Amino acid sequence: MKNLKKLLYRVSINSIYGNTNISIENLSYDSREIKKNSIFFAIKGKIYNGLNYINESIKKGAIAIICDSIPIKIDKRIVYVIVENVEIALGIISSNFYDNPSSKMKLVGITGTNGKTTSTTLLHKLFKDHNLSVGLISTISINYNNKVFKTNHTTPDSITINSFLKSMIDEGVSYCFMEVSSHGISQNRTSGLEFYGAVFTNISHDHLDYHKNFKNYRDTKKSFFDNLSRDAFALTNIDDKNGLFMLQNTKAKKYTLSIKKHADFNLKVSENLFSGMLLIFENNEFWTKLVGRFNALNILTVIAVSKILELETVSVLKKISKINNVNGRFQIYNSKKSAKVIIDYAHTPIALENVLNTINEIRTKNENIITVVGCGGNRDIEKRPIIAKKAALLSDKVILTSDNPRNENPKKIIEDMLRGVSPIDYKKIIKVIDREEAIMASERISQPGDIVLIAGKGHENYQEINGKKKPFDDYEIVKKYF
Repeated sequence: MKNLKKLLYRVSINSIYGNTNISIENLSYDSREIKKNSIFFAIKGKIYNGLNYINESIKKGAIAIICDSIPIKIDKRIVYVIVENVEIALGIISSNFYDNPSSKMKLVGITGTNGKTTSTTLLHKLFKDHNLSVGLISTISINYNNKVFKTNHTTPDSITINSFLKSMIDEGVSYCFMEVSSHGISQNRTSGLEFYGAVFTNISHDHLDYHKNFKNYRDTKKSFFDNLSRDAFALTNIDDKNGLFMLQNTKAKKYTLSIKKHADFNLKVSENLFSGMLLIFENNEFWTKLVGRFNALNILTVIAVSKILELETVSVLKKISKINNVNGRFQIYNSKKSAKVIIDYAHTPIALENVLNTINEIRTKNENIITVVGCGGNRDIEKRPIIAKKAALLSDKVILTSDNPRNENPKKIIEDMLRGVSPIDYKKIIKVIDREEAIMASERISQPGDIVLIAGKGHENYQEINGKKKPFDDYEIVKKYF
């Protein structure tokens, strides 16, 4: 149990109604999950307004309400705390409730359109291989001390984050690597956390359905760095034209990385093959099983963070050379009878372009590239024609299909994509709405030696259709037909 008055430390408060000297047992922003002696956070979302659920939360056991305006009906038994921003208050109070766990470890957040999952996962593996107690909060899962928990969001809500960080501290975890999404930053899910470091990988067209325009999306990412303390570090990829922009107002110690320009951390790609890459860092040559220049940047990110956190260079490079690729990220399935298949999460124009450029760079030119790709429903419509355009330009055949259509008509999504294909490339296009049938078709039209890219879903083991998730794993479907 925690004292409400102490939980409000550092929260920007406009007014208080009631006595804050009460004991709190639980926190929730969902009235359906309220328990006895809870704080209810009345958040105004895009669909639901938490103010409308205050009475319900009180009936279920809420004894304190955090909101940004005075409710019409006041219950004199309840404490009402009127704040500037409920989401920020949720982050700060969650951190206080769990004894500020982020301040007791080295928490490093990685943000960017692409590369977050690969970088955080590789860092987690690398530090674990160095016998260091380390946690991971990623799109795929939350991991620490050989415990694995599934996640629903790239960046979980503030209560979940702090709850897991507290558990990590209780079990002796010293480091944690965390994916930080633009949604998570915008919705203040990282509010109240003390980051030891922040990393920027890159930024490109994505999530504009949420952020409305690229400037908002970019500025949201930048705000993560703006809020770092002087004791933190900020590492950025200056091969991205917005890399230095991220550091403009940060108080943290600044570092840069690049494979093209002079930077604090540099890496050279010596060989690039389907079996991996030969890389050079500080005159040390080493091999990695990961493929593609975009992965060279991910590896450089891992090396740079490990150097900043004072791991020994040669040991880091040796252990990186033994690490396998992350599931669903340029994951290769070598069929004995037919084509080489690559499964990749690429669901943004730049990510798809990076993967296809890598394939084109390595290929012999005696084989065909067949790309199976779709776009998610109820998401950024503007990127649909761009993805189809990139796929058609860089492939010999393209099968347009469903990704996660959600509540949209998949046929309409494909038509939106088709608008980006130039007339000269129409002959490359095949439309197959059902994703399993599309993968089956790619096997049917491929020849031994061809390269088939299955793009968009990567590690996901479901497909969302009409608001319902059904089991669907690209890798398992590939095994079935190839």
